[in-house]
Amino acid sequence: MRLGIISALAEEQQGLVDAMESPYKLIHGQREYWVGQLWEIDAVCVLSRIGKVAAAVTTTTLVEKFGVTHILFTGVAGSGDKTIAVGDIVVAESLVQHDMDASPLFPRFEVPLTGMSHFAADHGLAMRLVDAAYAFLGSDFMDAIDADEKAVFKLTRPRIHRGLIASGDQFVNDGAHIHALNAALPGLVAVEMEGAAVAQVCYELGVPCAVIRTISDNANENAAIDFMRFVKSVAARYAYYIVRRFCLQDGGGVDKDQASSESAGT
Repeated sequence: MRLGIISALAEEQQGLVDAMESPYKLIHGQREYWVGQLWEIDAVCVLSRIGKVAAAVTTTTLVEKFGVTHILFTGVAGSGDKTIAVGDIVVAESLVQHDMDASPLFPRFEVPLTGMSHFAADHGLAMRLVDAAYAFLGSDFMDAIDADEKAVFKLTRPRIHRGLIASGDQFVNDGAHIHALNAALPGLVAVEMEGAAVAQVCYELGVPCAVIRTISDNANENAAIDFMRFVKSVAARYAYYIVRRFCLQDGGGVDKDQASSESAGT
């Protein structure tokens, strides 16, 4: 495995490059690609920036130039269902572009000339992410997130959800809009701005991908309130610990911090 890890914002990937062994940076297409090992998994970390085109360009570059064999997108999203709360984790089963509409030439949501509207995430990668997320919530969550942040964002018992993630070049902050998407897209769990583009590129290039998101808001009129605070103090910690557990689980790598503590007898 050579794992490509994409996030839209620097804060969503905070700590991962620092955790790399012998990292080196390559600049291509106005992006910084950090190459190294994460818990003994060959990895390339990169920020795509926001939006579907940016995500598609970054994904293509990871495969064609850096030779990644699997892709993981991690970041934040708005809730796609009223039962899914801030601080919950969603893992994509499939992804759709909610702003794709070439009707009447093609059905709404269908990507022209593909015959497809929904692009599946790789089941094996998705289930490994689910396992890593459960391990995070069971073992790391209490210590990883500061008590003040738990109180501010009402993080008590976060849950994990699997289902449909919808992407579009829009920051959804309108209750009527999210209700309309719920009606049009059964099984919707989250809305964001990159994942479906990553999934389409991976489908066309034959590369397995998975998308995991931390719910940062309810995709309504309050969506922008404390958004960056949540990304920095909550979502970044979720991503770091879940990716760590994913790498250790997948590659049987060594957690260097834990190993050092055990060898010191602490």
